[in-house]
Amino acid sequence: MTALDPSRSETGATRLEHDLIGDRAVPASAYWGVHTLRACENFAISRIPISTYPDLVVALACVKQAAARANSDLGVLAADKAKAISDACDEIRTGQFHDQFVVDVIQGGAGTSTNMNANEVIANRALEKLGHQRGEYAYLHPLEDVNRSQSTNDVYPTAIKVAAYFAIGRLLDSMTVLRQAFADKADEFADVLKMGRTQLQDAVPMTLGQEFATYAVMLSEDIDRVAEARTLIREINLGATAIGTGITAPPEYARRVRDHLAAATGIDLVTAADLVEATQDAGAFVQLSGVLKRVSVKLSKICNDLRLLSSGPRAGLTEISLPPVQAGSSIMPGKVNPVIPEVVNQIAYEVIGNDVTISLAAEGGQLQLNAFEPIIMHSLFQSIEHLAVACQTLADRCICGISANREHLRRTVEYSIGLVTVLNPILGYDVATRIAQQALESGESVYDLVLRHGQLDRHQLDDLLRPENLTGQSSRSTSPVA
Repeated sequence: MTALDPSRSETGATRLEHDLIGDRAVPASAYWGVHTLRACENFAISRIPISTYPDLVVALACVKQAAARANSDLGVLAADKAKAISDACDEIRTGQFHDQFVVDVIQGGAGTSTNMNANEVIANRALEKLGHQRGEYAYLHPLEDVNRSQSTNDVYPTAIKVAAYFAIGRLLDSMTVLRQAFADKADEFADVLKMGRTQLQDAVPMTLGQEFATYAVMLSEDIDRVAEARTLIREINLGATAIGTGITAPPEYARRVRDHLAAATGIDLVTAADLVEATQDAGAFVQLSGVLKRVSVKLSKICNDLRLLSSGPRAGLTEISLPPVQAGSSIMPGKVNPVIPEVVNQIAYEVIGNDVTISLAAEGGQLQLNAFEPIIMHSLFQSIEHLAVACQTLADRCICGISANREHLRRTVEYSIGLVTVLNPILGYDVATRIAQQALESGESVYDLVLRHGQLDRHQLDDLLRPENLTGQSSRSTSPVA
């Protein structure tokens, strides 16, 4: 989907609308109005409309519905208007009219164009429900009625937080799927002995199961951090209106609108203690973005490992085999590339870049308002959605199909000089070093050299080199390395 071309009309019919700039013809079929039209002309930037993020559209409808109900409770909006607005919002919440949310995701004005777009679509649909034509704002007005007791400055950040809460739920689900995929592989590979590496050099033995269990633990930690960040964005500034003073909103509005919004969304929302502070502070978005960056950095590290461990198939490490998902080369027959980890790497780089954008946008706010929340919104939702897809894709298209090259791994352990580390407490560092050097020069195994030199007998050596002694855990295998 691309942003609106305001010159286009399905039928050619138009209606005349007016704003402070003057009169403009709006396509008669459109639910949006003159403010949206001007925004589309001014901000043809990314060609990505806000409807690209359905969570945001739904969140806007939830906010407007809550506002209408609160205003009706407080006697500042007629009951018939409030019902028409609420009914229109219900339709939007179920997925209708999303194609009418057409302004570009990147826009000046601190989100005013997004708020205007929502006001106009809801107003025109509500007018139809009251038996009027679109654009007959004398009966129900986008600003005087749909936007009553509100400002973009409290509507927009609240909608972003509600939408982010929805989106993060899907991210957590995808991360949980990926964590389980790693945990399942950890169980499958629990008896596969291999060499661990530090600084890409042989270190000491471990199991492939331990390696994959580590990835599951890393995901578990990040799931907890994302859940914590989700909790923090429950604090909203709805009721703050322009700068946090609540001007134009009746007493008790902030509490009532919060309660209605919580009921509509199922989120335990909290009104900020200081609405002036909350209206200008984008810290919650920075916090959330930082956690997403943390997830991305660790996820990318895991993908780097997967690409390295599967390198080959003849001239690399070849410890694991990734499932082949497509041909890897237009010139080299038979080549298969680790394309799934590669695409996840790229998403991680994108999220890290988005974090920089969000940080700069949050820092760039001035005085009582941050004007750059649109780019914060776009960057944040792009990160959340792409990360969710990345985790699901990595689990489904890669991790679940990984196999271990067991025989190759067994041989690398048998002939690794890293085995001398377990002998160090028995033979001493100097003797163990000489054995390592001789093994490296002669190509003999550490096991054979120790026996030949008579430093230990076979029974002693077999006991020391049992997998559970080498890896620090109980193993399914009770056979020594050699």
